[in-house]
Amino acid sequence: MEQFIVSARKYRPQTFKDVVGQKAITNTLLNAIENNHLAQALLFTGPRGVGKTTCARILARKINQEGYDDPLEDFSFNVFELDAASNNSVDDIRNIIDQVRIPPQTGKYKVYIVDEVHMLSSAAFNAFLKTLEEPPKHAIFILATTEKHKIIPTILSRCQIFDFKRITISDAKEHLKEIATEQGVTFEDDALHVIAQKADGAMRDALSIFDRVVSYCGTHLTRQAVYENLNVLDYEYYINITDLILENNIPDLLLAYDTILAKGFDGHHFIAGLASHFRDLLVCQNPATLVLLDSGEQAKDLYAAQSQKATQDFLLKGIDFANSTDLNYKISQNQRLLVELCLMQLASITFDGEKKKYDAYIIPASHYKNNTYSITEVKKVVNTQLAKASNKVTEELVKLTEAPNLIAKNSSEVEQKTATTDSIIELKNKPFLPSDSSKLETIISNKPSVSVLSLAGLRAKKELEAKQNQHLKHQVELPAETFSETDMLLLWNKFAQRLSDSGKKLMSTYMLMNTPDLNGTSIFLELPNESTKEEFLSGYGDLLGYLRGKLHNHDIQIYVNVNESVEKKYAFTPEDKYERLKEINPAIELLRMTFELDV
Repeated sequence: MEQFIVSARKYRPQTFKDVVGQKAITNTLLNAIENNHLAQALLFTGPRGVGKTTCARILARKINQEGYDDPLEDFSFNVFELDAASNNSVDDIRNIIDQVRIPPQTGKYKVYIVDEVHMLSSAAFNAFLKTLEEPPKHAIFILATTEKHKIIPTILSRCQIFDFKRITISDAKEHLKEIATEQGVTFEDDALHVIAQKADGAMRDALSIFDRVVSYCGTHLTRQAVYENLNVLDYEYYINITDLILENNIPDLLLAYDTILAKGFDGHHFIAGLASHFRDLLVCQNPATLVLLDSGEQAKDLYAAQSQKATQDFLLKGIDFANSTDLNYKISQNQRLLVELCLMQLASITFDGEKKKYDAYIIPASHYKNNTYSITEVKKVVNTQLAKASNKVTEELVKLTEAPNLIAKNSSEVEQKTATTDSIIELKNKPFLPSDSSKLETIISNKPSVSVLSLAGLRAKKELEAKQNQHLKHQVELPAETFSETDMLLLWNKFAQRLSDSGKKLMSTYMLMNTPDLNGTSIFLELPNESTKEEFLSGYGDLLGYLRGKLHNHDIQIYVNVNESVEKKYAFTPEDKYERLKEINPAIELLRMTFELDV
């Protein structure tokens, strides 16, 4: 049985042209060799698996090939490799110093490659300083490390430093395509993309993963098989999760997360991947940033389609939520609950439900959403009708007082017209509220009685009736749902508490002085004196709007009576509230006793 050679060794580059993703460094080294500008000490630093040791070996062979016709000569007698991880003592460095004095038997240079040089001890570094600064002309030192910050500054100052970068996903994928084609392995583009992505910029890791997946799949690599073998989350999981979030489907969202955990995936890895997914959707929304998306062709189509469903505001909030969960994951006592809470918050970003504040509206906004008109249109229509009705009544009043053929039946009729005109003008000058529509209807229905003895009177009457009919067409059907006294009291006390919390203690005290009574849609409150009544009525508009909006009934009215015998109660204790609720609904006592509840 022939021994298997892993791809990382089998396809190790033999020339600078074969090195993947380090074109800037290889070109610099080639130019230095050609122009005789090569330093006596070089430091290759960068992440694992990016070609540091490979470039050191190629360089060692390249500088000795001048004048030799044999391209296969590797000059192994001129290259000395030292693993500083296991040879990090002063004695090991002294052995190198003793060997440096002897010139090479063949070739021009002796090259010393010290791998993982940061593992040397402080004493070894100090013993190395003098030789590294002034080596013989036939000696070149190449130091390689993944952790440059652990090397002492005196060593760094004596070296020419080359920083190797991570290999990009596209470069790694192209190299894997060449190797797969050479081995006769068919593949899906997304499968190689996942391998390159999993390698995290290390070509050696990418080749190791490639060997493992080929052993699992055979001669055909599929995206699904790669995901199964590597045990990573497919982007389709995140596509499905995001669809559920945008649909506000919390139950299915939690079940999908449970399925992901059941397959052995880590919650921390999942939430970090979700943040990256939102980032990918965000860059898909702008053609200028589309180049930042590192994914296969099939994945790009799915990302582009889903990015059209999500708004930029949603994605930014989603990234913020997911990133916060990622940061708090390790310190959380209940990590699963933390992720589930994050998913529920994400699903609530676009939820258009009770989180909207309807307190500012007497009629809830949901009422207008179900109709073709808006509250702005209603204001415009009714205010227009108010203006027209006011002008018309004023004209008729002038005709009535000046024209001799328009004689009122009695003086009280003139007084009625004058009062009606004043009422319309007063209503016109006030800001419109939906509650004014009933007042408008009353005023317009009480139109002035114009004498039928003249043609002008008949014409005015017909025009006024036409205006009234036109107004009636624009009347709004306002909500009038039924509610109980318990519902009203709960909202009453809740609003009083809200006023107290916001600093409006006086109004809150007035509301809690006495328990209001409900009769149909009318709420009656007794206060101890006239001054209290006036102050309450001057600021009860917000309370009325709150009750109408929360109880969905526009017919609610609040009436205040003065009763000096009323005992002032500035705040209800929990026991008072409970006794009052028990009077309204005796079943509450049964509920308390059944569950052994405290007041």
